Amino acid sequence: MKHTHLVPDKAAIELMPPFERLMLDRIVVVSTAAQADQAWATLSQAPVWGFDTESKPTFFKDQVSDGPHVLQLATGDRAWVIQLHDPECRARVARWMAEPHAVKAGFGLGDDRKRILQKLGVEPQGVLDLNHVFHQRGYRKDMGVKGAVAVLFGQRFAKSKKAATSNWALPRLSESQVVYAANDAYAAWHVYQALGPISSAF
Repeated sequence: MKHTHLVPDKAAIELMPPFERLMLDRIVVVSTAAQADQAWATLSQAPVWGFDTESKPTFFKDQVSDGPHVLQLATGDRAWVIQLHDPECRARVARWMAEPHAVKAGFGLGDDRKRILQKLGVEPQGVLDLNHVFHQRGYRKDMGVKGAVAVLFGQRFAKSKKAATSNWALPRLSESQVVYAANDAYAAWHVYQALGPISSAF
């Protein structure tokens, strides 16, 4: 019988010290092909990327999202928040997503993969849903970034509901949106590293 590990509840997490987030000085917003090329110069050297996407919320039952509108990638000390409005920028990001060399680690990535296929026309390679790793190690299947940060670091990962449900299709993102998006990917990178060797991937 598999042993089930417990995750701290919301009340316990609220008492934990905060996770040290990336701030704007270490976050790059990418919206053009030239900016994407600059980002690639660093990302191409990294074997692991923290990964997430954001889409403009849908409000009606049969409304179909045309997201993702934003894609986030992070390494150990910085993050890139990439807007997907520009076709040339999208083409570069599509190539990144098809690259098998880098592990793209994040949480709850099922919808992200489907939307990337629809939006960018590529099946993302090297994607690792950290939920599955926690499940394999005896944690509940729906482990998210907040629970993972609490379990591994004893810290509270703050997530703004206002930012989460904001309009990610805007041509110019707010500072709170940029910080929110970057840190989802940044925290995922650190969780991946803290988990140690991960045998099965993708």
